[in-house]
Amino acid sequence: MTSEGQSYDVYAALADPTRRKLLEILVDGERSVTRLAEHFPVSRPAISKHLHVLRQAGLVTETKSGRERLYQLRAEPLQEIRDWLDIYERLWNQKLNNLKQLFEDPH
Repeated sequence: MTSEGQSYDVYAALADPTRRKLLEILVDGERSVTRLAEHFPVSRPAISKHLHVLRQAGLVTETKSGRERLYQLRAEPLQEIRDWLDIYERLWNQKLNNLKQLFEDPH
């Protein structure tokens, strides 16, 4: 998969609030589908589908432990989004600084 294709998958994966919440839970460490599903009012198969999307986007890894599948956060693809957001953070910081100077300037 190309970098451009992967970027689209990461953005698409993060567009869903359930998938974002799954990533938040996985920040604390590896979890099984059953443990993850406990946090949501949807079925285990629905959570598995969300995890499949996250896995395809490279945001989680899956390992087998006996009969369980364990999922772990893989945060590296999020760095590209962070880099993209930094551009806008700098823009807004500059605008806020300009506004601050406007109010502090004794004209």
